[in-house]
Amino acid sequence: MNRYVALLRGIAPALPNNSNAQLRAVLEGLGHERVESVLASGNILFRTEQTDVPRLERTIQAALVAELGIGGGTIVRELGELEALIERDPFDGLVHGRGTYLVATFLKDGAPLPSELPDDPDPRVRVVGFDADARAFLAVIDNGDPGKTPDFMRWLDRTYGKDITTRTWLTVQRIVTKLAAG
Repeated sequence: MNRYVALLRGIAPALPNNSNAQLRAVLEGLGHERVESVLASGNILFRTEQTDVPRLERTIQAALVAELGIGGGTIVRELGELEALIERDPFDGLVHGRGTYLVATFLKDGAPLPSELPDDPDPRVRVVGFDADARAFLAVIDNGDPGKTPDFMRWLDRTYGKDITTRTWLTVQRIVTKLAAG
């Protein structure tokens, strides 16, 4: 069995049809096994014999729209991809904290890879780079003014639309720990 996480975009537990139980039920209805969640922000772990990631993304997203009216986007990653990303230590030992967020923005499988990064990102953002193997942008964000979205995040949204989703590095680590244990 292959171990995956479905990273769902735009999930907020306070919204109708966004509870972990409802999200898990959709994946269970597709026949996936050992469906679990990590936090309440659209991180659904599952096992399946399937190996076609773009197809998994499409079928999960179609089911979310049909059953719950959720159209935010679905990105799937396999346990080994995320383990390898963590092993590469792209943040060079930095620690995610209240004032400084370490984030990974994942691209949908098949989304165009970046030819370049913005020349002058927001001063609150240090772009670590793009990890082609994990298809993820990595950045350190100064979260001293949490009410404002850094320009780099706006650039990602303008460039990739709903074909991206961002997770904190701490969340990525939690996902890997739980996937590896199960």
